[in-house]
Amino acid sequence: MSLFNKSKLLVATGLLTMAGAANAGYTFDLTPDDKITFGGYIKADLRYTDGNIAAREYWIGTAGTTSQESISNVRGHVNETRFNAKYVHGDVTGFIEMDFFGTATTGGANANEQFSNSSNPRLRHAFIKYKKVLVGQTWTTFQNTSALAEAADFGGPLVSAAFVRQTQIRYTDGALQVSLENPETRGGITGDDSLPDVIAKYTFKDDWGNISVAGVLRKLNSTATGNETAFGYGIAGRIKTVGKDDFRFQLHAGETGRYVGVAAANDITNGKVEETTAISVAYRHFWNDDTRSTVFYGNTTTDESDIDNTHWGVNVFKNYTKQLSFGLEVGNFEMDQANADSNYVQLSAKYVL
Repeated sequence: MSLFNKSKLLVATGLLTMAGAANAGYTFDLTPDDKITFGGYIKADLRYTDGNIAAREYWIGTAGTTSQESISNVRGHVNETRFNAKYVHGDVTGFIEMDFFGTATTGGANANEQFSNSSNPRLRHAFIKYKKVLVGQTWTTFQNTSALAEAADFGGPLVSAAFVRQTQIRYTDGALQVSLENPETRGGITGDDSLPDVIAKYTFKDDWGNISVAGVLRKLNSTATGNETAFGYGIAGRIKTVGKDDFRFQLHAGETGRYVGVAAANDITNGKVEETTAISVAYRHFWNDDTRSTVFYGNTTTDESDIDNTHWGVNVFKNYTKQLSFGLEVGNFEMDQANADSNYVQLSAKYVL
């Protein structure tokens, strides 16, 4: 091994050791053409839930209900903690990220609260980008991540948000993005999708913020009628208002299925393509340079399954250093069709690496 390669190996090994010790969030120049960056954050949450919807570590688009009129639950966890690494060599970028929801949300063998509170790592992103082309797993092109609300409950009103990570091939040319993405029919015949989902998005961006318009075209497998064509669309964005404040919104309609609401709606219901309407709004206000609050609301309704789910919340976050913040959030998750709802209070501490 050459002296150069030995030095490069020693540097990379040292950086990985530092990343494990939470000394991440830095970019290092390995050579004039090679850079490596470590990032992520450590987040601890304490959550109190009360109502007849079963407690979760964070609300998605649906949840189980309890047999009791009301039940209280206290749960602390650190599973949202995540680490990532980005490697850049000229025009090529490789990125990988994981968090620790691997067994926590599915009740796996290691996810116990009696002794270890263990949870397996879970892959979030893993992609390669070369110039205008991206290949790998990351956020769906249909999604505008800047429109997600800042919340202690991860992602805010996911009940009405476009929110999917999956493998794809994406081409970006300025404000236009087009992709072929991994197909999957939720509620129909799974594992038998023969054509990729086709997505296009155009983003208008300026000093005032951004607004994106997106559409998704899919071929779904229905147990009743065979293949069905589905089309969904959305508009989303983040707009700057007064001072550092901003307004975030998402509006999705059509046959969006699994792309919106994180399990709020199926693609196929009773053999028919599901129609979904979802709206999400959030306003973030800065009280001063260190303290800010967000109030958010999200609602999703469907035609075939008659779903009507809502999530609202209000919070306050304070930064004690540039990297360290603490937050308090109160809110409610409601499933109207089940005549069920739960209130929650969540405390969070977050250290950005």
